[in-house]
Amino acid sequence: MRLHRLGITAFGPFAEPQEIDFDALSGAGIFLLHGPTGAGKTSVLDAVCYALYGSVPGPRQAPGTSLRSDHADAGTPTEVTLELTAGGRRLEITRRPEQDRPKKRGSGTTKDKAQSWLREYDGEGWQALSRSHQEIGEEIEQLLGMSREQFCQVVLLPQGEFARFLRADEAARGRLLGRLFDTRRFAAVEQLLAERRRAAEAKVRARDEKVRHAAPRHAHAARDT
Repeated sequence: MRLHRLGITAFGPFAEPQEIDFDALSGAGIFLLHGPTGAGKTSVLDAVCYALYGSVPGPRQAPGTSLRSDHADAGTPTEVTLELTAGGRRLEITRRPEQDRPKKRGSGTTKDKAQSWLREYDGEGWQALSRSHQEIGEEIEQLLGMSREQFCQVVLLPQGEFARFLRADEAARGRLLGRLFDTRRFAAVEQLLAERRRAAEAKVRARDEKVRHAAPRHAHAARDT
């Protein structure tokens, strides 16, 4: 997966629209996300996770919490847009969480449902693919090969979730790493070698049995001579 662009509006501490050009940042092959406490570093990573999976890591989306910036204008919708390449496909994901907005007529507010959009660039322009939360989630999880929980554990290292991965038992780590690095071909070779080992062991046991059965006869024949 390669990130190209992230747009954030009224999300976390970002009241005004912000855009991050990852292509420009990664021109040297690597970049550092840094800043003082409260600068919004975690919120940038949260926005990436939210765009991909429709939720943010851990307790930051617990009941009663909100992704919306407390400083945003009431009429500005909370929105995250992520442009990325995954599986050789150039995609754009836009998500808006459930949120209140001023009524178009009269006073008070009304609640807008969460919305998601997925588009793909076909070389000439952007083509709409889906507005279904479930379809987009399944598409992204299949392309990345990771669920949200796995993504948070393995990719979002600053979130501290990686420690949980390190504390996981060997079987759990093996399943996750096997999925991340697509070790199916190595597992197939391992299975083939194991089958050949078992077949060789079976042949050795069969020959040992023949030797054990033949030994008394040879010993008896030797005494008779």
